[in-house]
Amino acid sequence: MSVPLREALKFWAKLGFISFGGPAGQIAVLHQELVEKRRWISERRFLHALNYCMLLPGPEAQQLVTYIGWLMHRTWGGVLAGTLFVLPSLFILIGLSWIYLTFGQVPWIAAIFFGIKPAVTAIVLHAAVRIGKRTIHNQALRWIALGSFLAIFIFNLAFPIIVIFAALLGIWGGKRYPEYFQQTASHDKVSGTHAAAIIDDHTPTPEHAKFSRKRLVLHSSVVTGLWLIPFIGLALIFGWKTLYPQIAWFFTKAAFLTFGGAYAVLPYVYQGAVDQFHWLSAGQMMDGLALGETTPGPLIMVVAFVGYLAGHIQHLIGNSNPFWFGVLGACVATWFTFLPSFFLVLVGGPLIESTHGKLSFTAPLTAISAAVVGVIANLGLFFAYHVFFPHGLGGSISWISIAITLLAGLALFKFQKGVISVLTGSALAGLLSHLLASLLI
Repeated sequence: MSVPLREALKFWAKLGFISFGGPAGQIAVLHQELVEKRRWISERRFLHALNYCMLLPGPEAQQLVTYIGWLMHRTWGGVLAGTLFVLPSLFILIGLSWIYLTFGQVPWIAAIFFGIKPAVTAIVLHAAVRIGKRTIHNQALRWIALGSFLAIFIFNLAFPIIVIFAALLGIWGGKRYPEYFQQTASHDKVSGTHAAAIIDDHTPTPEHAKFSRKRLVLHSSVVTGLWLIPFIGLALIFGWKTLYPQIAWFFTKAAFLTFGGAYAVLPYVYQGAVDQFHWLSAGQMMDGLALGETTPGPLIMVVAFVGYLAGHIQHLIGNSNPFWFGVLGACVATWFTFLPSFFLVLVGGPLIESTHGKLSFTAPLTAISAAVVGVIANLGLFFAYHVFFPHGLGGSISWISIAITLLAGLALFKFQKGVISVLTGSALAGLLSHLLASLLI
């Protein structure tokens, strides 16, 4: 039994429109849809792919979608799955970026953002709990999660260092105490029996997912061409030291050099776009982060906002319509950010599939999964601090934000509401609070 490509593409396209909540929320949605509901892939195979994507530089949620699409429907399945996951957010962010620059800050839009930010806080904390429940199944892994949380919360340790320490601990622990580092999985129960997945724990690796030197050379050559041709074209059309080749080179480096997913990429993008190249101001970058948090698709799609603003602003003078320069900037930033992700999945996937079930490989990844739970929990608290204390500890407390976060958390944890309904309700709450404040003034 297999899933028809057409049915899979419908789901990947739908996912591009409903994947709110950043990478943690998106991974939770993927797990709920693919593992718990549709049974396209088993818990253990899902976590095996997730662990690999967590190790890669770039957006782990998009890489996980690409990986599962590739595993199910070969190379084109992976390419189409990863592309459909990104495209809706690209179009949405281009439109929002144009509105942002054309109409400026509109009070009611700011009120919607005000309501959504507490919901994002609750979604991230909820994702940390969900991922923790399925990855942390003994005391040793709990200590690793706690250690990673303290390392980043107290000592501000860089994410790659935490990953390295967790991996080394997993290698040692897998040899010394293998019972603590075994990957476990639980199937959904249907009528008292375990429901098997289409790609189950013991499903043989499909032929296209096995290592092949021919496919390695082919994929590498195609990706290199897809990078070189547009880069050289931009340089020839606009000049080597102009904006668009700079955007292409900068986001290529961001894609390869920043580990830890979207949240690790963002500080690097902020530093380069604001401090180094001055494509936009610090305030504009913060607004872009808010847009990235509240639109579907990968959080790192904020690169489209950065690219659009860079192209639009630089061509304001002497051009009657700078919109298309902004569109080009957004497309260039997106292309060169995500192209390496496809390369890493398609080239590395066969190696990862060959290690399925081998403790020497899975033990360090199990430890890394536990460490990632601590990092995500820290991120949730980081969001909470900035939402609850918008002016710092010395400023006033936003009691409305606390109330929205608690209600969003109640909806997620107790009533198991979906991400979209929680975000919609929180946005309406923010809008309502703005209207009430306007009436009281």
